[in-house]
Amino acid sequence: MILGATSTSAAPAASKATTDQNKLTGDLNRFLTLLVTQLQNQDPLEPLDANQFTSQLVQFASVEQQINQNANLEKLLAAQTGSGVGASMGYLGKTVEAKGSVIALQEGSADATYTLAAKATDAVAIVRDASGKTVYSSKVDPAAGRHSFHWDGRTTEGRALDDGTYSLQILAKNYTGAPVAATQTWFGRVTGIGGGTDGAMLNIGHDQLRLADVLSVQETAEGAAATTH
Repeated sequence: MILGATSTSAAPAASKATTDQNKLTGDLNRFLTLLVTQLQNQDPLEPLDANQFTSQLVQFASVEQQINQNANLEKLLAAQTGSGVGASMGYLGKTVEAKGSVIALQEGSADATYTLAAKATDAVAIVRDASGKTVYSSKVDPAAGRHSFHWDGRTTEGRALDDGTYSLQILAKNYTGAPVAATQTWFGRVTGIGGGTDGAMLNIGHDQLRLADVLSVQETAEGAAATTH
């Protein structure tokens, strides 16, 4: 699962030029075989039009040139991704912050923030599992502004849950019952570095986060202050 983005594997794209080249080679071999057969069996009084098969050979050469350009672009993109992965090694073991209505439970601990656009009379935090089932809920600070939210990974009844990515929703309303807008961020410890079509990816447990989606980074230590990335 990619947090906050949709990504696909880079492997199919990396082999496309090779696949196209193999197909072109097969088509060219069939064309040359057919051409030789036609030349061997042509009527001496009505020889084949040389301009016709010359034009076809030029088309094959043009397609091959385009495939070679695509192959070079794939190599360049792969090199850039590899460079991005190397440059991201400094994130390993750090805690990063990103936008989104998720909360990453790691070693029985998870942290997030929510910001209320205005003062609410009532605000509730709801945590759901991957199936959408509510596993935890509690009242939270209804004051306007940014607030921290910590979850110990236990259900409302006190049962410990497995590490993983859960959804977090902040439901707030004012005195008239109208909803108060809330924006959220979440924190996760980087456990690995990977690469994808979107560039370097940070592994947060079994999930991934695009490097471009990181808002801040901090040392993984209780009470450490985040520094803007």
